[in-house]
Amino acid sequence: MAIKDGSSGAALTRAALREAVYGCCTALSRADARKILDATFDEICDALTRGEQVKLRSFGTFNIREKRGRVGRNPKTGVEAPICPRKVLTFKASPVLVARINGDIVPDEAE
Repeated sequence: MAIKDGSSGAALTRAALREAVYGCCTALSRADARKILDATFDEICDALTRGEQVKLRSFGTFNIREKRGRVGRNPKTGVEAPICPRKVLTFKASPVLVARINGDIVPDEAE
């Protein structure tokens, strides 16, 4: 199902996703569609905050990675600056998603 929000931009918005959920299930009200989408995003965010891996079949995997502190350098001035330890969010697309993006034949979804 193609999602269009009427804008000329190439970004998929939360509102467009909400309309897609509403459009898929005619028994839902727009408020129910909003609750479902918000609850889904909240659960994904909560799981990542707890340090859990989030796997979405045929889409990809989100992970939290710990980066150590180090000394960095400003490329313009050459001045050294400390970079604090931090956590970063990584995403690895599934082979199914990569194939769809490239227009290839989608491999079996049995990952």
